[in-house]
Amino acid sequence: MTTLYVGNLSPDASASDLQALFSPFGEIGSLRVARDRAGRARGFAIVELDDDAAALAMDALKGTELKGRIMDVVVDQPSSGGRRHGGRGPRGLPAGRHGSRRRR
Repeated sequence: MTTLYVGNLSPDASASDLQALFSPFGEIGSLRVARDRAGRARGFAIVELDDDAAALAMDALKGTELKGRIMDVVVDQPSSGGRRHGGRGPRGLPAGRHGSRRRR
């Protein structure tokens, strides 16, 4: 299985929209549209497909428009810290910037 990161998604893009786009390439192992704690779409999704299907889908769908936005489709690879694309720290702050202040 290959995990694809699908970025630059419109907040209006749904899992069923992505299902319709990716299913012609093969069986989808999993599909998740990332959402924040309030339930709002975060602008990306994670899609798992068989290796061959993922390669075909990535080539065919990269640069495709969905709901007024051009999607970016790349293989999702965990960073050295074990986090995936766009890792965030506590409270949604960028990783490494956890809101603590240096004490004087």
